[in-house]
Amino acid sequence: MATVPRRILAAVGAATLLGVSACGGTAPPSAAAPSAPSAPSASGQGPWTWTDDRGKHISLPARPRRVVAQSGAAAALWDFGVRPVAVFGPHRLKGGGRDPEVGEVDISTVESIGNVWGEFNIEKYASLRPDLLVDGMYQKDTLWYVPEESVKVVDQIAPTVGVQLSGKPLPEIIETYGRLAAALGADPEAAPVAEAKKRFDAAGEALRTLAAARPDLKVMIVTGTPDNLYVAYLPDHPDIKYWGELGLNIVSPDRPTESEGGFWEVLSWENADKYDADVILVDARAQSMKVDEMAGKPTWAKLPAVKAGQLYPWHAAERYSHLGYAKVMEELKANLDKSRDDVVR
Repeated sequence: MATVPRRILAAVGAATLLGVSACGGTAPPSAAAPSAPSAPSASGQGPWTWTDDRGKHISLPARPRRVVAQSGAAAALWDFGVRPVAVFGPHRLKGGGRDPEVGEVDISTVESIGNVWGEFNIEKYASLRPDLLVDGMYQKDTLWYVPEESVKVVDQIAPTVGVQLSGKPLPEIIETYGRLAAALGADPEAAPVAEAKKRFDAAGEALRTLAAARPDLKVMIVTGTPDNLYVAYLPDHPDIKYWGELGLNIVSPDRPTESEGGFWEVLSWENADKYDADVILVDARAQSMKVDEMAGKPTWAKLPAVKAGQLYPWHAAERYSHLGYAKVMEELKANLDKSRDDVVR
């Protein structure tokens, strides 16, 4: 999911970077539409190709081994068996602990080239001699957390793979990371990977059953800032859209606020009571406004779900893996199971 909200949240000279060349390069997009990896040999020798969600065709003389990834992408790849050498984007909390956005990644074993928005250490990235950079994209053709002024230089160091995260079904995004991980040498039949897929499917079916049994349970997903409440627009969030397809009764604006590029309807706190719901899921990311901070907003305090104490976390930046979303949906079902569906009158 895009950060809260995204708008709230100097490259090194090319001569310096040209001395650190990537293995291989990029070629113009091929005529073939689907993205598909080559079939690397068991030893990982031989050509490696991939066409990403930008239509960018990557061709390398051998399978990439030194992979750098944005924290969300690193978390997804990790669950599928790939171990990046470095990450950027949220991965370390102020106290030194692991940020939930980086999932199960062992941050003690990977390098950091940036931890917050706008932070991307080009010199360190180049020194790692990366073969490939992997990143998600919320906006078309825009790598998440790669500063706009650094894009050209980053492309000179190593090829980049972009995975589109908005406008695509949740299972499809997860499957893309799974295929990419397999192309990078991970075993798609490994026991933890297979077990995570079963767990994901079971969690989805459990939510479907709950939704069918409790059609009147209204759920709204929000994030907040000191000035505004942001109500999630269902079609632009793959996880929320998926839950809607499973049958959950999700409150969604008719259209998002254009200035946010989609994703949200922006409400002033004076108008935060525009929608009501039995349950509200609140953005759990570190940079988001906390429930106890929202408590001071009069309109928030009057919302039915707030009065009923039916406020639960929304893991907006969950990694796109079967394991990640299995855990999310299991937690969501447990919270909805204990929630009343007669709060809105």
